[in-house]
Amino acid sequence: MAQMNKKWVVLCSTAITAVYAAGCFTTETEAAMPSLPHHTQASIQTNDISKNNNPSNVKSTYTNKHNIPPKSLYKDGTYTGMGNNRRGSIEVRVTIKNDKITDVEVSHFAMHYSESDIAGLPSEVVQNQSAQVMNVSGATYSTRAFQDAVQNALSSAQNV
Repeated sequence: MAQMNKKWVVLCSTAITAVYAAGCFTTETEAAMPSLPHHTQASIQTNDISKNNNPSNVKSTYTNKHNIPPKSLYKDGTYTGMGNNRRGSIEVRVTIKNDKITDVEVSHFAMHYSESDIAGLPSEVVQNQSAQVMNVSGATYSTRAFQDAVQNALSSAQNV
């Protein structure tokens, strides 16, 4: 009986150590990742529109701490990104215009599954303005490779 209890103690201790190590690894990995630039919130000041309730009397002025317009997050252009995993690879082209994702196209598809499984994902990226898309059931690896490819392209487009 004592031998069995020792095995449980060793097993549980090993499991706790593995969970702790995984948490440390994840934390270190996230800490090593470069952070994205933050935008400064702009405030809009207007003149009192109560004068005659005339909207033409309204004057908008852009101001922030240093009176400098915020830097855009992305540079205009078309950027290529790659995503791959054990089921294959995907290459995408992401077009940015005025700090918005305007188009996403799969330029190369070499996954284990059919490209038609992820056909709706490019429009979802444009709609969400993000690489984050809903997982396609039955095509999880293709979805992840697609997300990675879009994120890779967006990283290239960053205005640093």
